[in-house]
Amino acid sequence: MHVLTVFDHPQRKNFPGTVLDSFVEGIVQAGHTAEVADLHAEGFDPRFTVEDHAHFWGGPRPADAAREAARIDAADAIALVFPVYWWSFPALMKGWIDRVFTAGWAYSVDPQSNTRGHLVDKPVMLIGTGGTRPTTYAKYGYREAMRTQIDVGIFGFCGMTDVETHLLLDVDGDANAERRAGYLIEARALGAGLVAPDRIPKRVQHGAVRSAA
Repeated sequence: MHVLTVFDHPQRKNFPGTVLDSFVEGIVQAGHTAEVADLHAEGFDPRFTVEDHAHFWGGPRPADAAREAARIDAADAIALVFPVYWWSFPALMKGWIDRVFTAGWAYSVDPQSNTRGHLVDKPVMLIGTGGTRPTTYAKYGYREAMRTQIDVGIFGFCGMTDVETHLLLDVDGDANAERRAGYLIEARALGAGLVAPDRIPKRVQHGAVRSAA
């Protein structure tokens, strides 16, 4: 099994980067292959340009977006590792989705405005890190908002109905060093679990989002 992991953080050695390393380690130790798309290191341009707009209306696809789509096509599963900014992805990762998950490849719309997702049978795992406590997400409904927008609204819309989100929260400061260490163990287990032959799909319509305590 081959997993493409998309990573967004400007400082690779910060906590999200160590989560990424542990996650990939779990995949590789289980005997599978992993590719990392480090959006900052690779210099991906998240801006939706005139060329992207033309592609939306039937023009040719920009070469860099086409390359990213090919990476997804070559993967058996994809994962996204990112810090949670305003209860969603950082701008660079959101721009990656805007430019890559486009009509004609990720989904289609027929003349009657019926939509069909094309990226079926490809599991998705989202791992977000954040300084806020899980109780804040529960109190204000942020977890469900993320599920609606991301799990269902982006990936489910594109046919990727096997989606699970793991939020590694309350990680900032020296007082949370032990919690961060535990999350790295969890991230390694998540990598191994994603490629496990007996893994049970997490269907988005059944509320796949959870927060680690």
